[in-house]
Amino acid sequence: MRVLRRFIIFLACAPAAWSQWPTTPGLTNKPVPYSSTITVPEANVPTVNVPQVTTIEIPVAGAPLPPIQRSTPAPTISPFKPSAAIPNPTTSDIARRNVQFTAPTQQFTAPTVTQKALPPNPSTKTTPTAAPSPAAKPLPPIYSPVPFNTPEADAILAAMQIFPADNLWHADISQWPVYPKSAQIIGAVGSGRPLEANQDMGFIIVPKDAPHTGVKLAYLGESDLGPYPLPSHVPIEGWPVAYKRSKRLRSLTLDDVQRDALNLGGDRHAIVVDPYNQKLYEFYAMRKTTQGWEAAQASIFDLSSNKLRPDGWTSSDAAGLPIFPAVVRYDELMRGEIDHALRVTVPQSRRAYVTPATHFASELTDENLPRMGERFRLRQNYYIENFSPMVQTILKALKKYGMFVADNGAIFAISVAPDERIPLVLDELNRLTVADFEVVTAPH
Repeated sequence: MRVLRRFIIFLACAPAAWSQWPTTPGLTNKPVPYSSTITVPEANVPTVNVPQVTTIEIPVAGAPLPPIQRSTPAPTISPFKPSAAIPNPTTSDIARRNVQFTAPTQQFTAPTVTQKALPPNPSTKTTPTAAPSPAAKPLPPIYSPVPFNTPEADAILAAMQIFPADNLWHADISQWPVYPKSAQIIGAVGSGRPLEANQDMGFIIVPKDAPHTGVKLAYLGESDLGPYPLPSHVPIEGWPVAYKRSKRLRSLTLDDVQRDALNLGGDRHAIVVDPYNQKLYEFYAMRKTTQGWEAAQASIFDLSSNKLRPDGWTSSDAAGLPIFPAVVRYDELMRGEIDHALRVTVPQSRRAYVTPATHFASELTDENLPRMGERFRLRQNYYIENFSPMVQTILKALKKYGMFVADNGAIFAISVAPDERIPLVLDELNRLTVADFEVVTAPH
């Protein structure tokens, strides 16, 4: 839903340069050289700096171009909750996607015209120092792409170190102080709104020598340019559970879904994990065409580093955060332990973000709304013993690591891998409501 901003950037940067891909009539006339600098983090740094959480708020006057706002659930089919079908990310359709969610209906929210000076922020945004930690055990050999919903993937994931141990995704927040405006934020999100689980974010694991290919990108300004390791069977958001459990869609093949044969739209995230090179590739609005792959945005993350995206940059997720590290996976549920924060969507967010987020996705300035990167924690006194073991594993993680606000969406929902092996127990999460959570802030 951040399309309006991207459209303006797109016009400002035209003619656009395509990442490792020939130009296509209607999108650009000739390529423009583009250079990208990749920062290689220092290895074996003994010093550990504890990051300070900093709120970054940008007033309307003199602010950067308006953000792209979008819905998270994809596509609009069971078991997902209803969301707007998003058209193909072409320049002619960009303006349609600037929608701010207000459950249960959607409405367009125009940029605020009230110019109000924001109070100075006394803290300073810091980037955590990289301190790579070794994996618990050697990675199994990877000779060909491995789908996420297989025993082979379980073994690889169990051996991976996904970001250093001192990364904010692994921070134990069980004793963090409650944010002063926690009660107001809980009320703004909707205290009676149930917690839900979207089985949306699948991924594929690739070997270290996987062939790379180009992807035609619509938003170059805040994308990491390729080429990228893209297997032919990379899953699109929701595959396979959302399709195989739908009477109307169960006949679709993965190729049909990659090409969006039924024009279902949605955010259509695609995720590729390279464990040996410790790289993560994430795409927004991914689609296969007769000419090859195209996407709206591409992000590359170094899984061995604590480095954040550039300040003000988005990612395939609205907040500028990675998606893969936040997904609840089958192997974690089987082990009975999740060692990282989750991601959550909210119906409305504020025009601000807090570390580790680097991007906002709203024009609303109500201070009672959550910022991108806001961290919710399940209350420590919430009784979880009457839940199934797998759901208890999720609830324990929400008490210890919490969840980051990562995107706007029609529902208050965490992301779970669309793995058919996960039993039908996730509806138990509906017994929780927003009121069972509190917003926390890092201690100073």
